[in-house]
Amino acid sequence: MSEHQAPTDVAEVTASSVDTWDPVPAAVPDVALPAAVPPAPTSFVYAIGRIEPRFPSLGVEKEFAQAVGRSSRAGLTDRQSMRSAFTERSNRYLARSLCWVLLVETLETYILLPRDPADLDLLIESYREDPRRDDLDVVIGVRGPIAAPDMCNGLALPVVVFDQIYSFDRDALVASIPVPPELPKASVARFRTNAGTMLDHLVQLADNAGALDEHRAVNYLMLRYPQLYATATTSDDRNFTFTGIEVRRSALSGAREIVDVILSFRHRESNLVEKHSVRVDVEEEYPFLVAPMRPFFDR
Repeated sequence: MSEHQAPTDVAEVTASSVDTWDPVPAAVPDVALPAAVPPAPTSFVYAIGRIEPRFPSLGVEKEFAQAVGRSSRAGLTDRQSMRSAFTERSNRYLARSLCWVLLVETLETYILLPRDPADLDLLIESYREDPRRDDLDVVIGVRGPIAAPDMCNGLALPVVVFDQIYSFDRDALVASIPVPPELPKASVARFRTNAGTMLDHLVQLADNAGALDEHRAVNYLMLRYPQLYATATTSDDRNFTFTGIEVRRSALSGAREIVDVILSFRHRESNLVEKHSVRVDVEEEYPFLVAPMRPFFDR
């Protein structure tokens, strides 16, 4: 296969590549960096998309076909047959031979490697027999260099060594969001509707690959902060509609990187704009809340 040939719907992650790649480059003996060149900062990823496997080469694809053909899978779809094949213990090597890619808004964005080989199970569980447009996978990890040409059949994407993956569908996520206790029971149904609408809007934010601090903060809040959706519901009760979201570096940033996530709502009749903000620490791999949602006023 030519090295310029496009990937064939699955790409290769061999056992050796998992064992040898390290996001922190080892020191190179006898080569000194100039004193003015600082070490490359660690780049964290908190991305939302969909995980799909790719075949790395014709040989791996043929081996996969032979493994699938060794057992009768009559009546199964191609995806059901594939999942059945690499979930069998005897075929575990097949799952390790695939290249797992995260697609953000249908664009191939990252090649995924587990930090712990046991986390291969998270990749396998992300493969759906009957995928739907609202399926979501959340990847949390550390971004490394661009993949070598032979790692994923020439697919030149950044490698992300992940520490956690969450897989769910939109409706399940919306149904699992805790209803804030201050909301009246009559507002619960509208809370679910508003939560789904805001989730759809935020997921479709342009260019959100989950690598910038502002994107990581927004993605974290979408999944871990129900007050985001409660604010949208109470604003709707007051005839305000959600119009946008903005992220600014907080004035409190110093030793740690902190951002303010600002939500804007416009009154449907008077066009009056109200803003609410929540403060998030994005210094480390796992963002966390610094200050809860409260009114925000431009200075």
